[in-house]
Amino acid sequence: MTGKTVLVTGASRGIGKAIAISYAKKGYHVIINCLHSKELLNQTKKEVESFRVSCLSYLGDIGDSAQCKELFSQISNQYGSLDVLVNNAGISYLGLLQDMNIDDWDRIIRTNLTSAFNCCHQAIPLMLSQKQGKIINISSVWGVCGASCEVAYSTTKGGLNAFTKALAKELAPSNIQVNAIACGAIDTEMNQFLQKEERQALIDEIPAGRLGTPEEVGDLACQLGENHYYLTGQIINLDGGWI
Repeated sequence: MTGKTVLVTGASRGIGKAIAISYAKKGYHVIINCLHSKELLNQTKKEVESFRVSCLSYLGDIGDSAQCKELFSQISNQYGSLDVLVNNAGISYLGLLQDMNIDDWDRIIRTNLTSAFNCCHQAIPLMLSQKQGKIINISSVWGVCGASCEVAYSTTKGGLNAFTKALAKELAPSNIQVNAIACGAIDTEMNQFLQKEERQALIDEIPAGRLGTPEEVGDLACQLGENHYYLTGQIINLDGGWI
C-alpha cells in the first residue's frame, strides 16, 4: 500500500469509477464524489475497498464552494494530505445554442468548470505543503475542436484545457504537474442515447475502429498520477486517432 491519496470527482459510474478503481489497484486511498447517485457511489466505494484501501465518499455539489470546502475538510481530517486530484465531474448538453436557456448554461458551467476551480483552490495548499502533487483534468476532444449542437459542452472543455495549461505554468516551480486527458468517444452511459446505426456510423469515423473504454481512461489517468514529473501543461488526446 502506498499510503497516498487521490480524489476523483464524478466517480459514481463510467470514467470516474474506472479511474477510482485504477488508483485503488495501485494501493491509493481513494476519495470519491458525486452529486446525486448515492447508491451508485456506494457501489463504487465497495469496489474500491475490495482492494484493501480506505475510501471516503462524499455526496454533494462541488460546484458550490461551501460544499467543496466541506469535502476538503473531511479529507484533511482523515488523511491530512492529497497527492492526486482528478477533476472528472461533468455533464453534457445536446441541442442548438438558440434553444438553450440560461439555467442550463449556468448548470453546465458550474458542473464542468467551476467544480475544477473549487477543487484546485482547495487542493493546491495541501500539495504545496508536500512540495509535490498531480492534477488531472478529464476533458474532451470537443474542447480542442468544438462540436455542433454541443456548444456549451465544448466551451467548458475548451476552458478546462486553457485552465490546465495556465495552472501548469503557475504550479511547475512547486513540483505540481497539471495535465488533461481529452477523451474521444468513450463507451459510457453518456453515449447510450445513440441509436444502433448512429453508433456504428460514429465507430466508422474512428481509425481505431471502436469506442474507447472507461478502463483505458482510468489507466492513463493513473499513469499520469504515478509518473511523468516533467510532463505538465499537456492536453493528451485519447481518441483512437479520431480527431
